[in-house]
Amino acid sequence: METREYRVEGLSCVDCAARIQAAVQRLEGVEEADVNVTTGTLTFQVVTPEFDVAPVAKIVEETGHRLVISPSEQAKGGVGGFLRFLWGTRATAMTAVAGVLTLIGLGLSVAAVPAPVSIAPFALAIVVGGIPVAHHAVQEIWVAHSLGINTLMVIAVAGAMAIGEWSEAAIVVVLFALGEALEGYAADRARYALESLLDLVPPSALRIGVDHAGVPLVEEVPVDTLAIDDRVLVRPGDRVSVDGVVLVGQSAVDQAAITGESIPVDKGPGDDVFAGTINTFGALEIAVTRLAEDNTLSRMVALVREAQSQQAPVQRFLERFARIYTPVVTLLALLVALVPPLFFGQPFWGDRGWLMRALQMLVIACPCALVISTPVSVVSALTHAASRGVLVKGGRTLEALGNVEVFAFDKTGTLTQGKPVITDILDVCADVSHEHRGLEYAAAVEAHSSHPLARALVAEAAAQRVTVYPSQDVTVLGGQGVSGRVNGREVTVGSHLYFDTSIPHEEGVCVDAERLAAEGKTVMMVCHDNHVCAVFAVADAPRPESAQVLRELESLGGIETVMLTGDAEAVARGIGAQVGVGAVRAELMPEDKVGAVRQLSEGGRTVAMVGDGTNDAPALAQASVGIAMGGAGSHQAMETADVVLMGDDLKQLPSLVRLSRRTRSVIRANIVFALAVKALIFVFAALGVATLWMAIVADVGASLVVILNGMRLRRGEPRRD
Repeated sequence: METREYRVEGLSCVDCAARIQAAVQRLEGVEEADVNVTTGTLTFQVVTPEFDVAPVAKIVEETGHRLVISPSEQAKGGVGGFLRFLWGTRATAMTAVAGVLTLIGLGLSVAAVPAPVSIAPFALAIVVGGIPVAHHAVQEIWVAHSLGINTLMVIAVAGAMAIGEWSEAAIVVVLFALGEALEGYAADRARYALESLLDLVPPSALRIGVDHAGVPLVEEVPVDTLAIDDRVLVRPGDRVSVDGVVLVGQSAVDQAAITGESIPVDKGPGDDVFAGTINTFGALEIAVTRLAEDNTLSRMVALVREAQSQQAPVQRFLERFARIYTPVVTLLALLVALVPPLFFGQPFWGDRGWLMRALQMLVIACPCALVISTPVSVVSALTHAASRGVLVKGGRTLEALGNVEVFAFDKTGTLTQGKPVITDILDVCADVSHEHRGLEYAAAVEAHSSHPLARALVAEAAAQRVTVYPSQDVTVLGGQGVSGRVNGREVTVGSHLYFDTSIPHEEGVCVDAERLAAEGKTVMMVCHDNHVCAVFAVADAPRPESAQVLRELESLGGIETVMLTGDAEAVARGIGAQVGVGAVRAELMPEDKVGAVRQLSEGGRTVAMVGDGTNDAPALAQASVGIAMGGAGSHQAMETADVVLMGDDLKQLPSLVRLSRRTRSVIRANIVFALAVKALIFVFAALGVATLWMAIVADVGASLVVILNGMRLRRGEPRRD
């Protein structure tokens, strides 16, 4: 069994999707078919790989759309793009011809040409433009077993012709078909915005190799021919063509397309780089670590595309509503046509008769504006989030983000940087000749160790440009510290407990050490020749943005913040005070974090858990929304969390909440607008002051307005970073 997936260009109508799905599912060799209006995709399973897609393309074309066989085909913008779209299928081309014929008919009518002559272009326009509509109506009834907009349009046009309104019938046919094409084109533009991210990856790469004589050479090859461990050259100013690791060179890489970071990131040997990013000033040699189809950008697009197919709750409600709404309005229109003439002596025929009023109601009965209002908004919002390096897994998650009442944060690697750094250096050396040399001595002996505390000391020495001399006879002191010889001096670096039991020191030094320990910091001391010369405090420092993000979240209103950590109470309280988190729960095992999230969710509250995507997986799964600090390229986080911050950027969280709330507001505005327009035309029709073309313009106009309003979410909000 093989799964095939194709784009359906111009798809914006649930009725059309139902017809395509039903027809494809009946084909021999097809096991199961599904058409998703939100993403504009047709997915089906075939029994054999030799299955010919031509019959599927024909079915799609018969519905007035086009099957996009090549994944590189995309909707182009502007007037030229729409004209290409309009002439892309037989149905839309016939619409254009019908439009010309209608204009000729209107011209003849203005010129007062006799009726038979002026009616002829209208009649021809109805036939040319109406054939696809009538064909679609038959498909709705016989294939999809539904009462769709095409069926309603056929009834309305036939009724208009029956009462002699030829011009109005022709205008309705043209406006309806043109409006359907415009809706499909606009919907495609919203969908293809995500695909444009893939254009960031160059189609070729400069592979480094050797010729037959062993002479090094650089050759340009297609990216999809590269293998794992191939060496690639990326020149200054070029886009990186592969996911890989830097072997040679130093540069800064603009990773905005992947992580949303606005400032280029320094890269050197051993650092990861990602396809689609931009190398700025230095040449880099890169070893390929992922194939083209599996690079980080491709995975991002695939996951967001999958997320777009997951409906938000409001979208499922609207689709259920539309299935009831259309038959009810059709029955209402039938009653409007029959009851007044039969029971109240009102006129049935004529341009102000009750038949015409009923036909106008049929035209406005189309639920397209209601149904398309949500998916276009959701697709636009998810695409905008992806462009900022944030993956949101579907409409349900996007909707839930706007309802979050509690943000629970892991500490290590989430609110903090996840690695110890030197926070305090106290010079307590009584030997004046060795003042301010504590860091120099400590880094010299700790340079031999890979312990995180040792690395913090060495990193601080490098940051302060302290000279680190060679050390000899370095010995580990049973987990309490390390000792060695530096420039002929006996140097020891150890814990406060070790110094209390082994090396005499002033009481004031103990006071300082205990004060730092009370702040939740790890204390180390250093001495030379039994002279204590420095006290160091080490802690996992908060991220620079943590405090600002927590303040911003709480300022949004109705949001509490809490930190969940396995660290000791003193350490947790110290970090909590620095970042300004609302509440702290410390000394929690992984199962305790799950219980804490469950407790925070009591009373139906929506809880978002932010963690590293691995150690906090159970708590992330328990939360209403699990948000992983995945890091660019972390496939595990990309697959498991509801939301992934590709750049580990906490500043995206307030933006996400605002985006979710804005999406909700846009969807509500679209629904209210669509219903208000339909209600207004219903009233006009009942009063006899509406026309058929007015009804179709209102219906098409409402659909276009909600699509364009939803597409505004692609722009999001101005960056605050």
